[in-house]
Amino acid sequence: MSRLLLWFFRLAAKGWVPPTWFEPNLPPKAQRTARTGRLTVEVVSHCWHYSHFLAYQLSSLVHFPPQSVNVVMTVFYCPEDEQTQALLDFFETQAVPGVTWNWWPLSRQELFRRGIGRNRAALATQADWMWFTDCDLMFRDDCLDQLGEALQGRRDALLFPREERVTELLAKDNPMLRAGAGEPRVLDIDTSVFTSKFPSRATGPLQIAHGDVCRAVGYCRNISLYQQPVDSFAKCHEDRAFRWLLQSQGEPIDVPGVYRIRHVAKGRYSGSEANTRLRTLVRRFQEWRNR
Repeated sequence: MSRLLLWFFRLAAKGWVPPTWFEPNLPPKAQRTARTGRLTVEVVSHCWHYSHFLAYQLSSLVHFPPQSVNVVMTVFYCPEDEQTQALLDFFETQAVPGVTWNWWPLSRQELFRRGIGRNRAALATQADWMWFTDCDLMFRDDCLDQLGEALQGRRDALLFPREERVTELLAKDNPMLRAGAGEPRVLDIDTSVFTSKFPSRATGPLQIAHGDVCRAVGYCRNISLYQQPVDSFAKCHEDRAFRWLLQSQGEPIDVPGVYRIRHVAKGRYSGSEANTRLRTLVRRFQEWRNR
């Protein structure tokens, strides 16, 4: 049944089904608050066995603390993941002006369905805007302050950065990834190995949603499939469904300093060594095809 539902919602998110069937309460644009002044942005990230990436994300907030916005950094994690727990314990001691650390523990099965955490955060947020992202993305070079400027007075349901800076697909023994796997500490990156990409829509790590919208509709809250715990990390089809339910692919905005570490090995997924090798080959082929 779950496979059938997955197939159905993947087709629905392509526009085959009216989004109002599953989310009739999307606030009209005129009813969303056009907030100005010092805004609060909640960043929502997930981490399972990816502490070597999360270290760079949290470090970017230490290196580039926001000056004109308030940031709530929410991380969903499972305490069974001891490396991530140790990393969060370390950053809890880092006092960063304008940043509030918000660690949100989940069971392993709840964490493995990313829509569960995102939905809970969306319904509970008090922020003006939410940035749903992945733990391999960093906020550098005046990123969040310029975001605050770009968000002034806007009522859009969904936005995304016009440009992001990305690495090539890195192997797990890359020095950058090895450095992140060491003892918890504040890290920095070599920005010369990143190149520009220009996304065409608000993809999973680049979804910036209006706070009023999030509080009203959550994150795929009415699609039970995307709110069910699972025993292994589920592919994140919710991202596309979220855009469908918000009736927007997102509007691009100019935000500097968005950096993302791209990597071959997907440590969050379980499976045999042969399955891991197959995933790696597929990712490398996709990288070659998209050049």
